[in-house]
Amino acid sequence: MKYIFFLSICLFFSSCETKQTHYGEIITSENIVDYSKAKELVIDQGKISTKIEGTILETCAKKGCWIRLKADNDTLFVRFKDYGFFVPTSGVEGKTAILQGEATYETLEVEEVRHYAEDAGKSKEEIELITEPEYIFSFTANGVIIED
Repeated sequence: MKYIFFLSICLFFSSCETKQTHYGEIITSENIVDYSKAKELVIDQGKISTKIEGTILETCAKKGCWIRLKADNDTLFVRFKDYGFFVPTSGVEGKTAILQGEATYETLEVEEVRHYAEDAGKSKEEIELITEPEYIFSFTANGVIIED
């Protein structure tokens, strides 16, 4: 599901407009947990439910079924709960995203890393260079806001 909300703020006779596009469950931009704190909690507890934000680096070019998100100095791999929704396949790079869901560390096997590289439009040569699994901070979102 895709929902678009417009928020207007008028100050001193001038106005600015922020556009928020919602995907999946409707979430708010309130109570965002600092990424470094969320990361600490995942290290301590293994899996947490949280809300974080970051900058979109890339989305799945085939379906929009995942996001690579920059938060602090880390890159997070974000999937969507039960593949219940998708985000745009292009045009959102560099935008801020707010995510609500579950965060954990996981190992992606070589076949899975290659699959995601193919989804991202990597060349056959680049995909063949993938020979080791990746240990990543991952996030399964049940709701996403992309801000313009």
